[in-house]
Amino acid sequence: MKNLHYHLLNSPLIAQDYLILQGIIKFRGGPISIAEYMEEVLTNPKDGYYMNRDVFGSGGDFITSPEVSQMFGEMIGVWAMCLWEQMGQPDNVNIVELGPGRGTLMADLLRGASKFEKFTKSLHIHMVECSPTLQKLQYKTLKCEDEDVSGSSGDKRTVSMFSGAPVSWHTTLEQVPSGLPTIIIAHEFFDALPIHQFQKASRGWSEKMVDVADDSSFRFVLLPQPTPAILSLMKRYKWAAKEDIAKLEQIEVCPKGMELTHTIAKRIGSDGGGALIIDYGLNKVVSDSLQAIRKHKFVDILDNPGSADLSAYVDFASIRHSAEEASENIAVYGPISQSQFLGLLGINFRVEALMQNCTDEQADLLMSGYWRLVGEGEAPFWEGPDDQTPIGMGTRYLAMAIVNKKQGAPAPFNESQD
Repeated sequence: MKNLHYHLLNSPLIAQDYLILQGIIKFRGGPISIAEYMEEVLTNPKDGYYMNRDVFGSGGDFITSPEVSQMFGEMIGVWAMCLWEQMGQPDNVNIVELGPGRGTLMADLLRGASKFEKFTKSLHIHMVECSPTLQKLQYKTLKCEDEDVSGSSGDKRTVSMFSGAPVSWHTTLEQVPSGLPTIIIAHEFFDALPIHQFQKASRGWSEKMVDVADDSSFRFVLLPQPTPAILSLMKRYKWAAKEDIAKLEQIEVCPKGMELTHTIAKRIGSDGGGALIIDYGLNKVVSDSLQAIRKHKFVDILDNPGSADLSAYVDFASIRHSAEEASENIAVYGPISQSQFLGLLGINFRVEALMQNCTDEQADLLMSGYWRLVGEGEAPFWEGPDDQTPIGMGTRYLAMAIVNKKQGAPAPFNESQD
């Protein structure tokens, strides 16, 4: 352990996270929740995992669907255009992406929709991103430029050269202006929201916490007394079948996911539009899914805080209940598998069209990306691009839509049998 401690103190970013967490626990005089541990490790303004680095792609720690193939963002664009048509083709629409990564999804969406000028000219793009480093990457990926606003005193606005649409950045969804019909895209966003874990003990459900051991390493402990998060557990318990709960020794709940869903549902219910949520998860209570990923491999959750991504399975059933609780004006569709979602939107036709103008090498890359998006492999879905094992994004990822009831069932959920 001394060697680990020495390594930590000689690795600046990691050491800072390590010492900050130790300081918080010592200041509190006791352990912190897993949710607080996740928040500090991932989004600490100075040293959080997401805040000062590019963590995506083969050179990072994991690969997301937009980085696999341009077709993913294009299909999300098809979904957004179909929803826009159901909304009556309004002249002004807020399109919001939560946690946009490098901005690849939005760039592919705009590029793919560029021929549909009435749609692209209606868009006001809002990127909800807390990382300054990623904001700069998104600015570049979207080919943004700052231009003077005519008739004003030196005011400027940022526009994407893909479509001429104005682009704004915000740190929370609440900061996005309301009043316009809104299309919200949340791809791999909910999985990074902090979760609380509870473990069944002789006295009932106890919250699992993070503490500092005598040798200065981190460890998990159970608290004997109830914590405020027990209220969120009880809400999730209320929504679940008793027989499902009885089988579990651990339960994860995500209060921030519930709160975000409330915000989304209220916005959609009042302003119109819809939200698309795509993530890996389950359509039921989640037990013990918290994981740490570094360089495309599993690592210990408490090892070198700040050096690995932390995420947990998304509880899609909880999202459904939270949305329906928040607004009577919305309807929830899905979840369906990513493979089914992309297939019903026409990704098969898109790959065939792209193949017609490809070299052999380009065709191989195109088909490899296609199968990674829709395939059913058993290997972890964050493996690097050089690994030849199918990674199974198609069935591991689920898609769910929350839409204003006035618009009817959105594509492709109106075609699915789920």
